[in-house]
Amino acid sequence: MKFKLLITFFLLISLMAFSQQTEKEKQIKTGWNFGLLPAVSYNTDLGFQYGGLVNFFNYGDGSSYPDYLHNIYLEVSRYTKGSAIYRLAYDSEYLIKGVRITSDLAYLPDEAFDFYGFNGYQSFFNSSWQTDSDAAYKSRMFYKYKNQAFRFKTDFQIPLRDKRFLVLFGFNLQSYKISTVDVDKMNKGKEDNLLPKVATLYDKYIDWGILSSEEKDGGLVPLLKAGLVFDTRDNEPNPMHGMWTEAFLFGAPLGAESSFLKLNITHRQYFTIIKRDLSFAYRLGYQGTLAGEVPFYYQTQIETSQMKDQLGLGGSKTLRGVSRNRVVSDGFVYGNLELRWKPVHFRFINQNFYIGLNAFLDGGQAIQKIDIQDKIKNIDFGQETEADYFNLSGNEKLHLSYGAGLRIVMNENFVISCDYGRAIDPQDGKSGLYIGLNYLF
Repeated sequence: MKFKLLITFFLLISLMAFSQQTEKEKQIKTGWNFGLLPAVSYNTDLGFQYGGLVNFFNYGDGSSYPDYLHNIYLEVSRYTKGSAIYRLAYDSEYLIKGVRITSDLAYLPDEAFDFYGFNGYQSFFNSSWQTDSDAAYKSRMFYKYKNQAFRFKTDFQIPLRDKRFLVLFGFNLQSYKISTVDVDKMNKGKEDNLLPKVATLYDKYIDWGILSSEEKDGGLVPLLKAGLVFDTRDNEPNPMHGMWTEAFLFGAPLGAESSFLKLNITHRQYFTIIKRDLSFAYRLGYQGTLAGEVPFYYQTQIETSQMKDQLGLGGSKTLRGVSRNRVVSDGFVYGNLELRWKPVHFRFINQNFYIGLNAFLDGGQAIQKIDIQDKIKNIDFGQETEADYFNLSGNEKLHLSYGAGLRIVMNENFVISCDYGRAIDPQDGKSGLYIGLNYLF
């Protein structure tokens, strides 16, 4: 059972009592401003979470407001049993004038990283195996593994003569240390509801030869990236009109532990329905493998030019309500439809605020499969069967979810978000509640 508390949201009731703010009343911001978001939560297996994040914005003399000159993001958040987020990110077009620099440094140890197999619905998800009240229960950690990830990323965007077009290039260095879940660590300090020591799906994939000896423990992935961006948005955090499209190649060069080449194309578009207050936005994305073999631990990553983490299909950044990393494959497509309303604008603590509400529909599916059919032909499943783990004769189809969300936005840029999504198919899990920063796209 998981309890999530977010201290900042106590402001909501008092903030909603303020009257509407007109555009004339909005104060231009100058200099440095910041937003602070503490986080406190509890998870039976991971322990207590403590820490928070802060986002600094520099508006200079205010002539560019609500656009910022510099954006610095710092997050330090830990669970008492080892999972954590340590992250420092920077975004600016003014460090080198005319060149947008986005840089990100992060260490992300995760004691229970989600793993459901490959190719979406071709991997069968048995919810009873992780439900401790069910007679078929195996472990709450059955669909997990331990993942210690390190990332350093820097991207550059340089405008062409037509400033709506930008050249994108960058480099990433990502390191992954993978192992089975440390059950002893998670059971430490517990008197009951202990996790049993059983083979997880990750362990079985190793025994079955689906995960090779070279990739099962993780590795180093150096990445190079190059492409084009087309951007006509009127406001980055929550555009009311315009479009934002990017297409780029990225991959690990020859000589790396695993060399491969991928293509990412993402298109986003925004439409005003009611000036200032109501808009419709959608995002369509594709990521596929063009050459080489991608290690399984990197297949969960969606590359982007944004200052955001984005994991495989499922979870807070792609399909809200679908289990995190439910769809992992060599290639996939996804889309998000979102209606965004800003019903309340006001001033509070000398800052400009608005309350936002949104409704959404998310969907995605694997279109380029990871080849595992030959690897499972001779597996001895013991008292179980192939159908307990795989549905290779079945068709992959859209994984769909829907839901609604709340936003509290300060100075147009610091966006506290809360989304609740529900999966339509039980094979994708049940639902998810996500509290963090920013609109999805």
